[in-house]
Amino acid sequence: MTEPRVLDGAATAAEIRAELKQQVAALGFTPGLAVVLIGEDPASAIYVRSKVKACEELGIRSIELRPDASLTTEDLLTIVADLNSRDDVDGILVQLPLPKQVDTKRVLEAVDPDKDVDGFHPVNVGKLQIGQDTLTPCTPTGVLEILKRSGIPTAGAEAVVVGRSDIVGKPVAAMLLQANATLTVCHGRTRNLAEHTRRADILVVAIGKAGFITADMVKPGAVLVDVGINRLTDAADVERFFPNDAKRHETFAKRGSVVIGDIDPAAFAVSSAYTPVPGGVGALTIAMLMHNTVKAAKLRRGLK
Repeated sequence: MTEPRVLDGAATAAEIRAELKQQVAALGFTPGLAVVLIGEDPASAIYVRSKVKACEELGIRSIELRPDASLTTEDLLTIVADLNSRDDVDGILVQLPLPKQVDTKRVLEAVDPDKDVDGFHPVNVGKLQIGQDTLTPCTPTGVLEILKRSGIPTAGAEAVVVGRSDIVGKPVAAMLLQANATLTVCHGRTRNLAEHTRRADILVVAIGKAGFITADMVKPGAVLVDVGINRLTDAADVERFFPNDAKRHETFAKRGSVVIGDIDPAAFAVSSAYTPVPGGVGALTIAMLMHNTVKAAKLRRGLK
């Protein structure tokens, strides 16, 4: 069996950003992305900084709002309403999680669907389901993009999605179906999971369980798309999943943890191609957010 191909998310993201930079320069106006960050969650703060940096690189105006963490649902709805009305704002992203006292559902549904660069608004979810051009969630969009740019055909392929979250599983399933794949969606109530996963030409896994999909659950030659990001903090787990990976062991010794996806790395050897963790699908998320911001700016102005 030939060596499996690594689907490099970082390289694909760089390619997308280079294209977007050219598009932004040719627009004749500056698209604007507003990010609302509430509270001091370290992961959210790092993510927002990455978004701001990406905007600067591409020539997109970044508008960062940091209201007090004690705000109410009504306070945040007022902020969203103001951003909806601003013509210099093409995309609105309310960074999750929100404080406990805020009604997340009401806030997300208050965002103008035309500015919903996260693709979570019910209007955009509905448009995705019926195949209308719309703003779609960033991570699932990245999955389809890396498959397309890697020359992996979806038409007629047997695609299996493990996970049915609103953020990844359901939207990526809808996109694969529209890309003419033959689709199966598996979840926590699925019986005989391995029988389904072993049929997959393309296996997309997004369940949040470290190394859950093992080599015996994978069809030889399948394409594996690992959306999971989990941290191993136990030395025995690191040894089990990465027995011969000196770099991972070195990272664990330094930081006390290493990152792993939802697919056991041993399964990659069975595949024809796979997305690594880190450096796979996760690397595309911010690039697709920038893509959605430019797309929203164009759609709002009737541009193709």
